[in-house]
Amino acid sequence: MLDIKKIEKLRAQIDDLRHRYHVLNDPEVTDQMYDGLMDELRKIESVHPELITPDSPTQRVAGKPLDKFTKVIHTVTQWSFDDAFDRQDLENWQERNLKILEKELGNRPKDLNYVCELKIDGLHMVLTYEKGILKTVATRGDGKIGEDVTNNIKTIHSVPLRLNKEINLIAEGETWLSAKMLTKLNKQREKVGEPLFANPRNAAAGTIRQLDPKIVDERKLGLTAYDISKFDNQDLDINSQEEELKTLYNLGFLTDTHWKVCKTIDDIWKFYEELQKKKNSFDFWIDGVVIKINQVKYQTQLGFTGKAPRWAIALKFPAEQGITKIKDIYWQVGRTGALTPVALMEPVKLAGTTVTHATLHNFDEIQRLGVRIGDSVVVEKAGDIIPKVIRVLDKLRNGEEKKVKKISKCPVCHSEIKRYQLSGENKEGVALICSNNKCYAKELENLIHFVSKKAFNIDGMGKKIVEQLLDEGLIKNSADIFTLKLGDLELLERFANKSAQNLIEAIENSKKISLARFIFALGILHVGEETAEKLAEHFNSLKKIMLANQEELENLSDIGPRVAQSIVDYFGDKENQKLGVDLLNNGVIIITTKKQKDSNKLEGLTFVLTGTLANLTREEITEKIKNNGGQVIGSVSKKTSYVVAGENPGSKYDKAQELGVNILDENGFLKLL
Repeated sequence: MLDIKKIEKLRAQIDDLRHRYHVLNDPEVTDQMYDGLMDELRKIESVHPELITPDSPTQRVAGKPLDKFTKVIHTVTQWSFDDAFDRQDLENWQERNLKILEKELGNRPKDLNYVCELKIDGLHMVLTYEKGILKTVATRGDGKIGEDVTNNIKTIHSVPLRLNKEINLIAEGETWLSAKMLTKLNKQREKVGEPLFANPRNAAAGTIRQLDPKIVDERKLGLTAYDISKFDNQDLDINSQEEELKTLYNLGFLTDTHWKVCKTIDDIWKFYEELQKKKNSFDFWIDGVVIKINQVKYQTQLGFTGKAPRWAIALKFPAEQGITKIKDIYWQVGRTGALTPVALMEPVKLAGTTVTHATLHNFDEIQRLGVRIGDSVVVEKAGDIIPKVIRVLDKLRNGEEKKVKKISKCPVCHSEIKRYQLSGENKEGVALICSNNKCYAKELENLIHFVSKKAFNIDGMGKKIVEQLLDEGLIKNSADIFTLKLGDLELLERFANKSAQNLIEAIENSKKISLARFIFALGILHVGEETAEKLAEHFNSLKKIMLANQEELENLSDIGPRVAQSIVDYFGDKENQKLGVDLLNNGVIIITTKKQKDSNKLEGLTFVLTGTLANLTREEITEKIKNNGGQVIGSVSKKTSYVVAGENPGSKYDKAQELGVNILDENGFLKLL
């Protein structure tokens, strides 16, 4: 009994010192003080191992190295932020949101304000707590499935193993490595001849990928929490982003203390400019400011696009620039046949990495910039985006520079080039397209896209392997991948028995795939992840998507005439139809994710939602309607069955009254179910 009380007191004292040192930055807490108490706790736990609990400070670095990381299905979808690069982008974002809110509420809110936070350049983590105890930590992954890195994150002393409140909660934060630790790590790596980390983010990513928590512990990572994505309503009352940040701090997390509430774009821009001047003064790298609408009620009204919250945006710092010389310009053929001019340059260091290639987008861009081979140019790189040439230093020319000629034939298959008019933001001009559907470069890029992480995700099947299989004639299209046998691979260069077996297993494991990923993998022109998700959610059947006409497709939100036409054209092609059949015949199984309906009570009924409900979010009520056979639509008409109205309903409420459409409050809707 004495040992239990002693352990509880020691753990409480150690956790208090940890919090003071790693969260409150208290300089009075010394390593000797902390280590002495830890030694005492370890001695007692070694005598009484039955008293060891998962939240004991001794369990931060525990367990054997893992063989591999296991997958974790996220309870809450992990979103990324849309980017803004200048004040105009910011003003456009605000205007879009105000228009949506005006439509929903009937007027533009006058109390709208924003929370501005540091955009830490690290790795996104999802932390799940049950009754206040840390259970799992996972990487973001693709937003739906991540990897379990709990043992590694437990080594970070700014992460509480036990919260200050016994609640169920999912928190999100950024893991980072300090610039000081990066310098130390690179000195160690240089001594043993290992490649140096380019920047703290790369070093943090490499650290999190370690299978041995002891290595992670030595590198002293930090984690800054900034979001609570799920919690039990009865435990917390959070109505704004600033309340959320304060709650995280009170629960025991390390949070950024530099955040600020801003009322106007002028206030935001001032904060951004001030932060830009002192961006190198922090322990971690920052690459901009994250701006979030403060009020949760407006966040709920705005909701999400297919990939990002409408109510938040990342305002990035200007891209890092450098000066170099163009040695040559060559044309690259993409999976759609589009030819992109790429500049081969003398090496230049940007954002911590050395680059030798930069995109020139299309021939119109070459003419606009006046680029010549041999020119000195300014290149820039923003984040992980491919570097681009932004300016020619024509005063440095010596007369030996060569003009770039427009090509008339594909550099790979020598087929005729077609012209394709581009339109939209940052896409003005004419694209050059290879007219040959059997072009080797097209087939190669299509296959690389097909096996990529966001498509079929065939582990170990990188660009070189795909190219080798194509060159050897073992595959000619994506369906052939699923006919490969062990004997086909074992005789190839770079393939031992084990590596051949691993690839065959990876191909087998990839055969079960969601409808959205299947559609994305096909590489249909203009169909990205978001559109593929929308098609899968709406039609829930490959056959229905293949048979959909232009009008049906355009009725889906965010799918315009060009995208709809591209989908119709793709599935109207007999070769593409055959490819789909061959994929299924070769063992591919498409998994539909649509949930089993709770009932058909609302079948044939249409609903329009407006205002803020007391207990249900917009996503929750939409799910209830769909799961009971109903349909949610965007606008009110005489054919609308019901309008569900919450607090501060907008013009949709007035339209419903005018047309005599039935109006339900939240309780009325639940009674209808």
